[in-house]
Amino acid sequence: MMDKKAERGTRTGFTTGACAAAAARAAAVGLATGRVPEEIDSLLPNGSRVRFAVHDGRCAAGTAHAMVVKFAGDDPDCTDGAHLTVDLRLLPGQAGTVAFVAGDGVGTVTMPGLGLEVGGPAINPVPRWNIADNLREAAPGLLAQHGVEVTVSVPDGQAMAKKTTNARLGILGGISILGTTGIVKPYSTAAWRASVVQGVQVAATAGHDLVALTTGGRTETFAMATLRAETPDLPAACFVQMGDFLRYALDEAAAQGIGLVVLAVMVGKLTKIAQGETITHANRSEVDTDLVAAIARRIGAAPADCAAIAAAETARFGAELMVERGLGDAFHAALAQAAIDTLTAPDRYGQAFRLRVLVCDFEGRRVADVWSAPVPPRARAGDAIRIGIEHILDID
Repeated sequence: MMDKKAERGTRTGFTTGACAAAAARAAAVGLATGRVPEEIDSLLPNGSRVRFAVHDGRCAAGTAHAMVVKFAGDDPDCTDGAHLTVDLRLLPGQAGTVAFVAGDGVGTVTMPGLGLEVGGPAINPVPRWNIADNLREAAPGLLAQHGVEVTVSVPDGQAMAKKTTNARLGILGGISILGTTGIVKPYSTAAWRASVVQGVQVAATAGHDLVALTTGGRTETFAMATLRAETPDLPAACFVQMGDFLRYALDEAAAQGIGLVVLAVMVGKLTKIAQGETITHANRSEVDTDLVAAIARRIGAAPADCAAIAAAETARFGAELMVERGLGDAFHAALAQAAIDTLTAPDRYGQAFRLRVLVCDFEGRRVADVWSAPVPPRARAGDAIRIGIEHILDID
């Protein structure tokens, strides 16, 4: 069972996939024995075993029902406390078959690019495998002769889904059943990283050969206004809030062979990108104000101003000072070009895609729009394969 006595801030929890698998296992025991247990030892995707409390267990002819309450630990998860509910139905004579159905509160896939069948339930591959493994372990004799239909439901899942990016990914009607290890770590970034990668995969199927990567709500609003003024029918699926996870977004863009990557950023993140950081969280690295000063020097700023910029704590100070001096446009354009030069270096992304860097100020006004050189088709394809391999191997 989850350790609720651990110090707050450190408690781990379980994914929706792990909870659904535990409920499915308990229901399978019910199918096989006629009684759903009140606790179940369930296999997690990472190979460990955890005991879960089981609620609302009941059986009827050829069916069984069980529910597990999700505990997310100290992770701020909108599905904490969700009732992961599984109904099993025997499929006589279909030996070994495990079929999945989206019940109430579980989304349906309506767009390609997620690795799931369009029209099918939003139950990710690892949870599917984990559920099937638990069914086979819990009721091997039953699965040797018959199949099982697995309906996963989450009451109030539609409301939970409104707090996620599911609708943009084409997952409608509820939440996704997720999880690669079964464990949720407090304030984990794994779910966000995964959603960024998934978002880029969906953008690749949108038909525009473009993905716009933004750092948050303000830059996304700015990017949508800018790009839709040029292409009014550009769908929301082309816009991905990458947050601090530029590396994962660009790796996936290269792996998918997307032709144009638009970065919509403000000066702080832009400076970190220019200095070579592709995970831009504040805790990972500090802004290099010497670089900001060098950019200011390059566009003709006064030595005293350059010294002040170098001594400052933030890139924003330098940007605002350059605006005061009438050098704002030149400064932001030069910084954007520095970021492009860094990302398109041969040891980075080379010519895997064309880059466009859109920069806005803190009021959402455009202050720079800089493009990299066009990418020859052969170079783009070759670099995409290279970066895709590095992404699979998780090469830093």
